[in-house]
Amino acid sequence: MTPAWLGYFGFKEAPFSKEVGDADLWLPSSKSALVDELCEALTDRASVSLVGEPGVGKTCVLRALRHRLPSSGFRLTYCHNATLGRRDFYRQLCLALGLTPSATAAAVFYAVTTHVEELGQERLHPVFLLDEAHLLHHEVLDHLHILLNYQWDSKSLLSLVLVGLPELESRLARRHHRSLLSRLHTRLRVDPLTPEDTAEYLRFRLGRAGCEKELFSSDAVAMLHESASGALRDLDRLATAALRESARKKRKLVERDVLARIVDSDAAEAQ
Repeated sequence: MTPAWLGYFGFKEAPFSKEVGDADLWLPSSKSALVDELCEALTDRASVSLVGEPGVGKTCVLRALRHRLPSSGFRLTYCHNATLGRRDFYRQLCLALGLTPSATAAAVFYAVTTHVEELGQERLHPVFLLDEAHLLHHEVLDHLHILLNYQWDSKSLLSLVLVGLPELESRLARRHHRSLLSRLHTRLRVDPLTPEDTAEYLRFRLGRAGCEKELFSSDAVAMLHESASGALRDLDRLATAALRESARKKRKLVERDVLARIVDSDAAEAQ
């Protein structure tokens, strides 16, 4: 059953749902440039750190990267359970790679590294995308530089992309992680949206849902940007709530007064 507010505005689908295909993702020029830098780094077989505050679009950048990289030359493996100990981390990698994990830490590590070498022989460059990397167990973080060491550290057979909150930078900067940090040749940061980005994003998502007219007043757009602090995830949530409330009030335009009530209610729930 289609929600009433979608029909009220003539949407063919929920405009701010996260269920968007990789090819239909919206990225501002700043984030498109990040995808370009990631592609260049991985083409050079480098490893990367990518940090940003919650909700600013780190996963969107990774999805755009997945869409951009040719599958004929790369094999991407995505892992987001970052709180495991070292053995279970490598067991998780084995499962993600389609391998049968062994019982011991040494055996699962050997299975992963052997698979990496086999992919190299097939002219495929494996890329391990480790999301929520700021939460990685210290045993895993201590060991990752060894995962990048092949043939006496003379071959770049694997790229790691460590993705996380800015706390990841401070963890990597500690002295005992210097071997890993020195191997992360590309270090990128995802910044929040600018006010112009927010306005463009709203128009793009509304248009994709079948509405080409402005549904948010300029004051409402400004308040949305300020309230979301440039974070896509919060922007989606607040914009959806504002559209629902405006439809309930039989308004065809989301104005500042409606959005102010949404923002106040959201703040009260967060306390």
